[in-house]
Amino acid sequence: MAVTATDPRRVVEAVYRIESARLVAGLARIVRDVGLAEELAQDALVVALEQWPVDGVPEQPGAWLMATAKHRAVDVLRRQENYRRKLALFTREAEAADELALDDHIGDDLLRLILTACHPSITPESQVALVLRTIGGLTTDQIARAFLTTEATVSQRILRAKKALTGVRFELPGPDELPGRLAAALGTIYLIFNEGYAATAGDDWSRPQLCEEALRLGRILAGLLPGQAEVHGLVALMELQASRIPARTGPGGEPVLLPDQDRRRWDRLLVRRGLAALDRASALGTFGPYGLQAAIAACHARARTPAETDWGRIAALYRVLVHVAPSPVVELNRAVAVGQAEGPAAGLAIVDGLVAAGSLARYPHLPAVRGDLLERLGRLGEARAEFARAAALTRNERERQLFETRAR
Repeated sequence: MAVTATDPRRVVEAVYRIESARLVAGLARIVRDVGLAEELAQDALVVALEQWPVDGVPEQPGAWLMATAKHRAVDVLRRQENYRRKLALFTREAEAADELALDDHIGDDLLRLILTACHPSITPESQVALVLRTIGGLTTDQIARAFLTTEATVSQRILRAKKALTGVRFELPGPDELPGRLAAALGTIYLIFNEGYAATAGDDWSRPQLCEEALRLGRILAGLLPGQAEVHGLVALMELQASRIPARTGPGGEPVLLPDQDRRRWDRLLVRRGLAALDRASALGTFGPYGLQAAIAACHARARTPAETDWGRIAALYRVLVHVAPSPVVELNRAVAVGQAEGPAAGLAIVDGLVAAGSLARYPHLPAVRGDLLERLGRLGEARAEFARAAALTRNERERQLFETRAR
């Protein structure tokens, strides 16, 4: 397939966007350095920009880019002091790669890169930045804008992560390590999704781009680890929550809470995908934290109207979740479900226990939930004070406006 002189950059950049994660993953396995792997991938991109407009796009552009990057890797390794040791390693890897088709390595290489990027020596913030940069393909500017920070901060996080991985073997963790590393990878992906679904700060109620990136990463991981129930549980949870995004904002961008959403605007394709992923997780064994949360989200997805929601089942699922993954936030969510299933007084008793414990003192949703329960009990003055407190605590402007409206 040849390209004309007017469109080579667009074609090359489109191909690179598709292949970059696989390319970096394969190179990182060989050179054991994420930064060097990115540089080699960029070098291959430059060569493609020079040659493809003249020679045409190769039939296997991913294989062409990988072969070109490997040639560059040899040149780099020859200039390093430990040339002999690394070159010998590179030669063995290259010879092994030649025995199989390139596509046979893609799954393992991506899995290695995802799990290595979530190495325990790297902070969660740096894990998120590195995963979005190397696998998601986002620029530092895009990551910075998504998380309302500076490019310099994101660059430093990525740099620290790459330094921490220098010399680390890019290999699949053993049976003893895999659960911890996989849990970190799932946590990183869900953190990305949550920041997109309910932005912690800024002017936007949500950032769908981050949700889309997290969903893409989750689907990749599910394809690479089809036998892991919690991977499917996380994908199910994200699909079901993402299905509500079209209905979560009004015409002016104002928040629309779950009970007030027009469920006809929910994305039914994402609902079907989420329920199917939940079925796969169920078939593989007992639900973990993500599977349980997905089962809760499924209760909402299956209800045609808010009145049809099975709050008794949701409260029971939260009771299990509290034991599986105890946290004050989970307990607060349980209070909401109990308040719906058993009445606002029962929910308020749980919330008051959290208030007494002081563990969510700066969490805006604690007074918001308490305010809602007090309002339903007719204690309007107390409810007004709780919503005002929630408005003062949140850093999201849309959420602040919502709480102020509830207070009024």
